[in-house]
Amino acid sequence: MSKQKDKYADKYRDLIDDEIWTFIERTNQLLPQNNTKISVDEQRKSYENLCREFYAGRPAKVSSEDFVVEAPHPVLVRSYEKQNVGASAQVLYVHGGGFVVGSLNSHDDVCAEICDRTGFRVTSVDYRLAPEHLFPGDVEDVSCVFEHMCQSSNLPIVLAGDSAGACIAAAVCHRKRGYRQKPVGQVFLYPAFGGRLDWDSYLEHADAPLLSTGDMAYYYKMRCGGKEPDGWEFAPLKATDLKDIPPTIAIAAECDPLRDDAVNYCMKIVASGGKARAIVEPGLIHGYVRARSSSRRAKESFSRFVEAIETLGTSANYDWT
Repeated sequence: MSKQKDKYADKYRDLIDDEIWTFIERTNQLLPQNNTKISVDEQRKSYENLCREFYAGRPAKVSSEDFVVEAPHPVLVRSYEKQNVGASAQVLYVHGGGFVVGSLNSHDDVCAEICDRTGFRVTSVDYRLAPEHLFPGDVEDVSCVFEHMCQSSNLPIVLAGDSAGACIAAAVCHRKRGYRQKPVGQVFLYPAFGGRLDWDSYLEHADAPLLSTGDMAYYYKMRCGGKEPDGWEFAPLKATDLKDIPPTIAIAAECDPLRDDAVNYCMKIVASGGKARAIVEPGLIHGYVRARSSSRRAKESFSRFVEAIETLGTSANYDWT
């Protein structure tokens, strides 16, 4: 039995398969132990190194362009296009990283693959990171990019993101419900919606591989600089009115303290009369998108994620059961 399997034997030995254990072990070799205890600069360097190690490359027909959206301060974005394909929709992608790490480069291959497989134009946002820039700077940056996309194109917009990026994207979606060109859908991977740290999954998977409940407490504190603000812009699960939220698909990992965030958010949308579906992926862990080239489960889940984006972007029928 490997060191990682031995450490988590009692809880995860029978849940997680060998391919994901290999991914966990490789990730732990690349990231410092007690990652949240080192400086923010060191965290960012380690995370970018991790993303380079798992970089899946770009499909040959996908090209990109970096440019700046000016409002009210410069926000760098990267736009992906598939050559010789007329895009029928566009995706606003917000990267994860605990509101502290991540960049256009960290999720470059993810965005390029979404573009290639859907044919949609994909825009990724280099939003301001904590702790230098506290909430709501991240939401404001992504909101400005959303408005820019509306002004520059009439194509329908699907909001997408993973982890902390899903939280930011959902807040923007709430803001833009009454906008003249509101989002047509939301699709998220292992979203962090600000669930209570004493909820079931936060307790059940408090010490899960690669993300703990303690890590989430750290990231939320870093994002706001101390006491968490009230309200849905910081934590979408605090929203009391989810009326007119567009169709939403949230994909969670079973072995992740954030699992119930996806489930509870979708339940609230349905209770408000909207369409939403939460998918809990058996045996997967937080951050599994990096394992999609080496794990069958991760690959299949990422395909569900991309297919959901394509379906909502084209207004095709989706099985909401």
